[in-house]
Amino acid sequence: MPLVDAVELRDVATAALKGAGVPEGGARLQADLLLDAELRAVPSHGFLRLERLVARIGNGVASATASGSHDWRGPGFVSVDGQNGLGPVVAEAALAAISPAAKSQGIAVAAVANANHIGMLAYYAEAIARAGQVGIVLSTSEALVHPYGGRQALIGTNPIAIGVPSADGPFVVDLATSLVSMGEIHDRAHRGQALPEGWALDAQGNTTTDAEAAKAGAIAPFGAAKGYALGLAFELMVTALTGTALGRDVVGTLDADQLCNKGDVFIVIDPVSGQGEAIARYLEILRQAEPADGFDQVLIPGERGRALKAERLRGGVPVADSVWSSMQRLRDTALARGEI
Repeated sequence: MPLVDAVELRDVATAALKGAGVPEGGARLQADLLLDAELRAVPSHGFLRLERLVARIGNGVASATASGSHDWRGPGFVSVDGQNGLGPVVAEAALAAISPAAKSQGIAVAAVANANHIGMLAYYAEAIARAGQVGIVLSTSEALVHPYGGRQALIGTNPIAIGVPSADGPFVVDLATSLVSMGEIHDRAHRGQALPEGWALDAQGNTTTDAEAAKAGAIAPFGAAKGYALGLAFELMVTALTGTALGRDVVGTLDADQLCNKGDVFIVIDPVSGQGEAIARYLEILRQAEPADGFDQVLIPGERGRALKAERLRGGVPVADSVWSSMQRLRDTALARGEI
């Protein structure tokens, strides 16, 4: 697994996307989002997805140029038709629309349909928090999770991210309501790694540690019944706001040939002014708390990822050989055709 400079990774991914017809700004945004996942050691949402994105554009199920159309249903609520555009491009346009609305209204919501996979939700929650606002981001997915007490995949992984501004930098939490993401299962299968016991079921509903078998099966909800309940609630809420598909009808984030029909919801809230210092002090109290046996210290969610990002920006990013080869091949193909 080579260590590759972050700038080189971004440039190769940007070139591959430009070769697929994505304009410079959109290509760089999509590449930045994939890179951010790799920097934070979330390869399931990183460059593993680049070849599929390019294929989706080539197959006509993803638009290289669309950024979405906006229908304001009220001063603080916009329905977005993503027009099959790349998820980050549609999301950025939606956030640019609702951030000023939140400043004037106190809160604003964008409900997005017909957009491709938006990637790691923390990317957006952190951007919102850095701009001084509170952000809540939700998304649905294919039916990949079995309900508590069930044996078949019927519910999405349905992640949520929350970003809160702080004088010490944004507080960001990003988690799926499944025990892991299906992207993590695919990444482990890609690397030939076994799964921990209890992560997943195979197609017959039996517990498995084989990542390939789990790809055709179901992931467990996190926190047993509580995670199942939250995941179901998020799926119903997103669908109610976006009018998108539910359960096994959702497609388009793990394949290369079907229109994406999951939903995304962005909520931006203007916070009470002056609380950034109080939040920073409270987070420091948590950091300084006496750790339990077996722990070195109390960590704040997201801090390990930020530290790893800084380290990888300095020393390079580990990328699976097959993924790096695929990225270079896509770039070289675009160059040979004179598309970039």
